[in-house]
Amino acid sequence: MLEGQPCFGDIVGDLVELLRGRTLVAHNVGFDYSFLTAEAEMVDAVLPIDTAMCTVELTRRLELGTENLRLETLAAHWGITQLKPHDALDDAMVLAQILKPVLVRARERKVWLPVRPLSRREWPNGQVTHEELRPLKMMAARLPCPYVNPGRFVEGRPLVQGMRVALAAEVERTHEELVERIVHAGLSYTDNVDSETSLIICNETRPEQGKGFQARELGVPFITDTDFLSRLDAVVGGSTIEEFTDVTLAGDQFALF
Repeated sequence: MLEGQPCFGDIVGDLVELLRGRTLVAHNVGFDYSFLTAEAEMVDAVLPIDTAMCTVELTRRLELGTENLRLETLAAHWGITQLKPHDALDDAMVLAQILKPVLVRARERKVWLPVRPLSRREWPNGQVTHEELRPLKMMAARLPCPYVNPGRFVEGRPLVQGMRVALAAEVERTHEELVERIVHAGLSYTDNVDSETSLIICNETRPEQGKGFQARELGVPFITDTDFLSRLDAVVGGSTIEEFTDVTLAGDQFALF
C-alpha cells in the first residue's frame, strides 16, 4: 500500500504550510497528534499546530444517542458511506463529511466546541487528563469574580452573575466544559462546597459521597448539568464589586460598605 509513496520528510514542508494557522481536527485527535509529532521529530521538523479539536469529545457533548462514538457508527448515524473503513484517506474524508452536520447540531444546541491549545509535545488522548484538569479547576476557582455573590439559587428564578457554582462527580458533561461555561457566564466556580455555595451541578438527587453529599448536608440547591446549560442564556446581570464600594477615604484606606 505504501510502496512508491513519499516519506514523511519529503512532504513535511507542504504539511507545515497546510497546518499553519489552522486547528487540527481528528477522531481521537491525541492518537493522530502523537504520530504526527513523532514523525516530525524524526526529521527535525516542528509542526505549527497550536490548537486541536477531538470529534469524539465533541460528539459526546451532543448526546446523539448512538451505541458508541466510533467513526463507522457516526457515519451510519449521519447517512455517510464509508468506502474503505480504517483507510487513512477514506477515514479523513468521512470525518470531514461528518463534521458538517455535527457543527450544525452543536450550534443548534449551543454546545461549546472542545478546541484545546497545545502546549506539549505529546498528547496521550483526546481529552484533558485528570492531572491537567486539577490545575484548570484550581485556576478557575482562584479567578476573581467581578460580581458579588447574590446568595443561594432559588428554583423558578434565573441564575445571577456572581453565584458560586460547585461541580459534583455525578454529571454527564465533562468538567472542563462546565467550568468553561460557568466562568464565561459571569458565575463564580468554586472547588469547595460550603455555606456560601449558591448551587451545585449534580445529576444525582441523593448522592452518598463527595461534593454532592456535602451539598445535600448543607442544603445547597441541586441542578442537573442539562438544566444548568439551558439556563445560561437567561443569566441575570449581577452587582459589581465597585457598586458596593464607598470611595470615601477612611484614614489611608478605602472603606467598604
